[in-house]
Amino acid sequence: MRRPELLAPAGSPEALRAAAENGADAVYLGWGSFNARRGARNFSDEEFAEALAYCRVRGVRVFLTLNILLSDRELPAALEAARTASRLGADAVLVQDWGLLDLLRQTLPDLPLHASTQMSIFTSGGAREAAADGCERVVIARECSAEDTAAIIQNCPAEIEVFAHGALCMCYSGQCAMSALIGGRSGNRGRCAQPCRLPYGVNEAAGDRRPLSLKDNCLAGSLGEMAAMGVSCVKLEGRMKRPEYVAAVTNVYARLLEENRKPTAEERDILERAFSRSGFTDGYWRGRRGPDLFGFRPEDAAPPAAPDLPKVDRRIPVVFTALVRAGVPCSLTLDDGFGNDVTVTGPVPQPAGNRPLTLEDLTARLEKTGGTPYLCVMDEDSWVDPGLYLSAAAVNALRRDALDALSAARAAPPARWERLPPPPLPETDCSGDVPQFTLSVTDAAQLTGELLSLHPARVYVPLEALASLSALPQGDAEWCAILPRVWRDRDEPQLKAWLDHAKSLGAAGALAGNIGHLPLLRDSGLYIYGDFGLNVFNSRALEYLRKKDLRSACVSFELRFSQIRDMRKLLPAEAIVYGRLPLMITENCLIENSGSCRCSRPNVLRDRTGAAFPLLPAYGCRTEVQNDRPLWLADLPEWRRLGLRYARLRFTTESPGECVRVFRAYLSGEAPKGEFTRGLCRRGVE
Repeated sequence: MRRPELLAPAGSPEALRAAAENGADAVYLGWGSFNARRGARNFSDEEFAEALAYCRVRGVRVFLTLNILLSDRELPAALEAARTASRLGADAVLVQDWGLLDLLRQTLPDLPLHASTQMSIFTSGGAREAAADGCERVVIARECSAEDTAAIIQNCPAEIEVFAHGALCMCYSGQCAMSALIGGRSGNRGRCAQPCRLPYGVNEAAGDRRPLSLKDNCLAGSLGEMAAMGVSCVKLEGRMKRPEYVAAVTNVYARLLEENRKPTAEERDILERAFSRSGFTDGYWRGRRGPDLFGFRPEDAAPPAAPDLPKVDRRIPVVFTALVRAGVPCSLTLDDGFGNDVTVTGPVPQPAGNRPLTLEDLTARLEKTGGTPYLCVMDEDSWVDPGLYLSAAAVNALRRDALDALSAARAAPPARWERLPPPPLPETDCSGDVPQFTLSVTDAAQLTGELLSLHPARVYVPLEALASLSALPQGDAEWCAILPRVWRDRDEPQLKAWLDHAKSLGAAGALAGNIGHLPLLRDSGLYIYGDFGLNVFNSRALEYLRKKDLRSACVSFELRFSQIRDMRKLLPAEAIVYGRLPLMITENCLIENSGSCRCSRPNVLRDRTGAAFPLLPAYGCRTEVQNDRPLWLADLPEWRRLGLRYARLRFTTESPGECVRVFRAYLSGEAPKGEFTRGLCRRGVE
């Protein structure tokens, strides 16, 4: 049974050293502007190069986080960052953006890529899709249970990384727009303002309850279980945390993995004193949901403690061979067992005047490697001729020169192939002069004859709603199924049966909002259209999906008008132009957690300002949180000139009559009535 790799956070050079000194096998860090913790200290150019050399000498792998969504203008700089990291010897790059993934695979084919948890992968199909695209590791969603994880490992050729300790987001990573839409700081761009830690009320005024604030995850007691099922890596969260936190948590997990055991009461106390929110939870790993998973850290909480723990001894065993012979320069050869061997020479030994040098004396002097990352052992082929003298200074210099040479050899980055400049995008142009209207509904009752008489080009209906229909309403629109945003492997037989039923009704296409939807749909006989959950942020992301045989794709609603306009339409593009935009998709049912499951009635989440965010039930007893105000662009002429093929009206809480009124307003370009938002189309996001 192979022990999982221990991956620790390095939000600063100080945290990196703390991780390396306390037993981390690998660290992940941000450098530059393109990572999901842009608020961390991160690394300067000089610090980044030094960090890579420092870690390579010590056998600690370094993963660079480039795991945010990127605009067309940012892609060249992100590529340059990845190229520099590759040349300096970074061991892998974490990626979220499909366009960057495709670009890196074409230009830096030898650079290992890891699919970030921001890709929202939680099924075997999604993991296999990422592996087929060149990701050697997949970081699966934090909400995955042990059962889910085991199924993915058994059915995916890529390594699987599991989030083991630290802060849990309420929303599935990569699907949260709450921070972006409320404050313009995008979690998909590394700027999350953590609105889930604030007070809210479910169907009541916000008091001091925090129904979106989960306890920190702690799977310290499940490491043996992970190793047995084949988890390749356990990740510790905390790039925003202090070096003392990194040291303590890494130290405990390193010892548990090394000794293949569960934590003691003292070790659990160390973890909790380092940082926790009302204690810890392992609920998701155990397949549990509910109020017990939630907690927060009061403002007057005692400051995190920094226990003084002994360092984990991860010195690198090195075999040295010393030769001290009469009449020739002495020599010392070091071999680390990983293909790095170096030889240095020193002075010619002199005849001994009093006490001659012995092999035992030489060994004792050479093994004094304190302060270095090496543990030296003398090889049996070492030899000292009798009657010779070598000064202590000469022996020390020989040892120092040999260790310096070995460090230089270990720090040398691997040679990697580059295909630069990147290949140009194809000349394909799928722009539209005037976008056709599409519409999505939450409930089949919204599909009235009056609404369909307005001739939408496509109508998107939840797959679950289609499953309950015996026939489709009359109309000339193309009918498409909306697949559940979140599901698991065990749900797929049911989903496939529903897809067969939808096709038998006359549905022609399906909306794929997750990479795991693609293998589900390929043999369905339905056209595949990309939904907003795929986070299309640049032209190369459209090209990536075009090569996946998608027929169109909805671009991210975090993009500004100008960014959409300038995007090369290599695939017919769609944008949401009306509706309550989804802020979160959560594993926990907020309505059930509040006391009882009342999904049949309107439910809202209220913040401290009194704003009411509708809560819609989602497949699998999950919750989708909607924005408090609908997006309204009908009276703005710009969206009609962005080259879009399709403009979607997203109906959620609207009555059938309101759906008709909105559609007519968009046909005529009416100004809004009541409360509304312009979304991010003009102000964009950080």
